[in-house]
Amino acid sequence: MSSRTSRGLVYERLPCEVLDIDAACEGGLDSDIALQNALYDEFPDRQHVERNLLRKVDLRMSILVLIYILNYIDRNNAAAARLRGFEDDLHLEGQQFNTILSILYVGYTLMQVPSNMYLNKIGRPSIYLPTCMAIWGLISILTGTTKGFLGAVCTRFFLGFVEAAFFPGALFLLSKWYKRRELGQRTAILSCGIMISNAFGSLLASAILDGMDGVMGLAAWRWLFYIEGSMTICVAICAIFILPDFPTTTTSCSWLTAEEQALAQLRMEEDVGVDDETECSKGEESGLKQAFSDRKVWWLALAMAILNVLLSFNAFFPTLSATLGYSSTVSLLLCSPPWLFATCVAFLVSRHSDATGERFGHITIPLLVGIAGFMMAMATMNTAVRYLSLFLMAQSYTAFVVYWAWISNSIPHPTSKRAVALAFINAFSSLGNIAGSYVWPKSWGPSYWNSYAICIGSGALCIIMSWIFRRHLVWLNQEIEAKKIEEGPKDFTYLL
Repeated sequence: MSSRTSRGLVYERLPCEVLDIDAACEGGLDSDIALQNALYDEFPDRQHVERNLLRKVDLRMSILVLIYILNYIDRNNAAAARLRGFEDDLHLEGQQFNTILSILYVGYTLMQVPSNMYLNKIGRPSIYLPTCMAIWGLISILTGTTKGFLGAVCTRFFLGFVEAAFFPGALFLLSKWYKRRELGQRTAILSCGIMISNAFGSLLASAILDGMDGVMGLAAWRWLFYIEGSMTICVAICAIFILPDFPTTTTSCSWLTAEEQALAQLRMEEDVGVDDETECSKGEESGLKQAFSDRKVWWLALAMAILNVLLSFNAFFPTLSATLGYSSTVSLLLCSPPWLFATCVAFLVSRHSDATGERFGHITIPLLVGIAGFMMAMATMNTAVRYLSLFLMAQSYTAFVVYWAWISNSIPHPTSKRAVALAFINAFSSLGNIAGSYVWPKSWGPSYWNSYAICIGSGALCIIMSWIFRRHLVWLNQEIEAKKIEEGPKDFTYLL
């Protein structure tokens, strides 16, 4: 830890009469020892202060889960609308529905890196993220007004363009407040929003599609976009007053004491070994260059793209549920239990991953279980077996949850590099969503044998790439230990 940086942090954030490091140094103490003594004097009950800090931050960050739920509901409601006349009313033919799904990820891919760079520059996620949320809620409402293929494609493209700000921005915000061993569980809770949205989104869609058909002369699927988009805008307005900014943004931390705010910054410096604000002073261009010159970033981006091909079943889950032979309402209701199960599995596995500091095994096992689910669905059309397979497929999202924690841990600093890297990896991985949109054509149903085979191959390749990445991190850890070459503090090691 840099004593210069820490001295600046202490003097800036704490009452000046509390610490006198320079005086201690003049008295003969080493600056680092003087700093440690001063910090101990200021935080004699550090655990209590840290516990209060985390409790306050957790409470404010919890709204990110609700935002993510609505993010995915707005993204995936076209799949539910498909069951109640969306394709027929818009006169869609051939692969046009798949194009409507995939075009979202084109806008999503284009915007993520510049969005996170801008967020890092302004340092006000409490304003930026809710504003983007309100805009995508409005675009979702406009989707309900479309009359044909062209209108739907345009609204979906711009929906992805604006939604791109949220997930990488949320990951970046979390990484600014939580230490590496705390980040996995928080990332898991955030990512569980995907699974919760799939579970309760199906219930909400079922209620709207069943109860609003013909109201004011409008089709039920149009009301689906109107209602869910309006919910998003309402939550966005509330989020402006709840979401925190970065620990270094003084005006945003009136809800923290001076000691808590100083400790929030000190914790991050201790965890990665450098002061992010000092190290990223070269500017955003430096972060962009550092991210794109790091081979880990490209490898992780490719691995996540392949993982997203496997997870492409998510956008077609109501369609897969409909292959069981029940009505559209029942099919939507049957979507909920697998995702509730997946949410519980993801939370428990990610929590264990944090406790053990291990990532690879906690990614591989859910993928292997998911592959078993795909094989079961390929082997039979039996209703019970295929429904059980949906549970096994859904829990494979656990790998996605733990993978994002691994990514955040593997690119710890500086701030500008981490912001670009998280956004780029998420953007590049969206290519897997684009490809995955064409993995489930109607002509391959109801068995979808070819689709499941593609998912199995993607899962196997993702496991191999993850193993290679783990071996690379082992080598980096050995290099740090042997040569004292560090990308973080002297005690920094990559989590495996």
